[in-house]
Amino acid sequence: MRDVARLAEVSIATVSAVTNGTANVSPKRSERVRKAMEALDYHPDQIARSLKTGRTQVVGMILPDVTNPFYPEVIVGAEEVARAARYSVILCNANEDPDQEQQQLNTLFSHRVDGVLIACSDSAISFDRLMRRRFPIVCFDRIPPGFRGDTVSTDNFLGAHQATRHLIDLGHKRIAVLAGRTELSTHSARLEGYRKAMLSAHLPVLDEHWKLVGMQEQAGYEFGHRLFRLPHPPTAVFCTNNKLLLGFVRVMSEVGARCPEQISVVGFDDFAWTENFHPRLTVVAQPARELGRRAMQLLLERVQNKADESLVGPHQVVLKPELRIRESTAIITSMPKPL
Repeated sequence: MRDVARLAEVSIATVSAVTNGTANVSPKRSERVRKAMEALDYHPDQIARSLKTGRTQVVGMILPDVTNPFYPEVIVGAEEVARAARYSVILCNANEDPDQEQQQLNTLFSHRVDGVLIACSDSAISFDRLMRRRFPIVCFDRIPPGFRGDTVSTDNFLGAHQATRHLIDLGHKRIAVLAGRTELSTHSARLEGYRKAMLSAHLPVLDEHWKLVGMQEQAGYEFGHRLFRLPHPPTAVFCTNNKLLLGFVRVMSEVGARCPEQISVVGFDDFAWTENFHPRLTVVAQPARELGRRAMQLLLERVQNKADESLVGPHQVVLKPELRIRESTAIITSMPKPL
C-alpha cells in the first residue's frame, strides 16, 4: 500500500479509502490510485480487511434451479445493487434439492459471507440456527412457511387470479391448470388464485382438469397429452410456470391443436420466446429484475445495520405482477378434439 501511495502521490489513507470505498475521494485522485495499483499489480488483502471491518464484502445467493429462465433476470437485478455497494456475489444452484440447499447455506455461513439471499426449493430447510446468530438472510420468490425474516416476493395469487379471470371473460368454462409443487409458496398461491377465480364465476374445478404435475417441461408435456385424451378437452389452459408452458406448447404442436382458435393458453413469467412464439403468448409477467434489486437492497440494509437492535423488521415486500395479453388467448371459434 505504501508503494501505491508513493507512485500515485497520495497518502496511505487515500489509498485505503479508494480500495475500501469508505470516504469521498476526487475522481482524479481515485484514477491515479487505480492506475498505480494496476502498475504494481497490487490487490488489497481481503482477509485482513474483513478482520478489521467485520465484513467480507461478499454475499451468497442460493437459487433452486439456474436453468429456469426466470432467475437470470433476478440475478442481474441483485448484482446491480451489490456491485454499486462494492459487494461480490457467490451464486449457488441447489438443483431443487433441499439437502444440497441446506449444505450450501451452511457452507456460505462457515465461509463468513456477510449474508444470504435464498429462493427455497423446499419448505423443510432450517434457518433457526443462523437466525439466532442474527445472520442476515432474505428469502425471495419462494417463501417457506413460518419464515420469520425479511422476504421479497410477487403477488402470485393476484397474477393467477387475473390470468384465470381473463380466460373466463373470454367465455371459457373448461379451464385446466398445470400446477407445480404446492409445498412451494409460489405455486400454492397460483393454484389458489385459479381456484378462487373459478369458484367466483360459479365454474367447477374438475378433477381431470388440474394436477400437481411438478416443475419440469416433461411434466407439462405428459399432462398435456392427458388433457387432449379427455372426451371433452379443456378450451383453455393456465400453466403456473414457464417450463410447464414449454411442455404444453410441445403437445399442442404434436396434436395439431390450433391456438387460440381451439385452445387458449396463458403462462406465468415473460421471456423473449413468449413474444417470438406464434401466436405470441399471453403471460403473467413478474418484475424479476426489480425483485432481485429489492431483495439485495434489503439484505445489504440488514448487513450494514446488523448490530442495530432497534432495526424494525421483518420486512415483507410484495411486488405486483402484470397480465400481458397477446394472441394466445381468444374467444373460442371451434372446440378442441380429443385424441
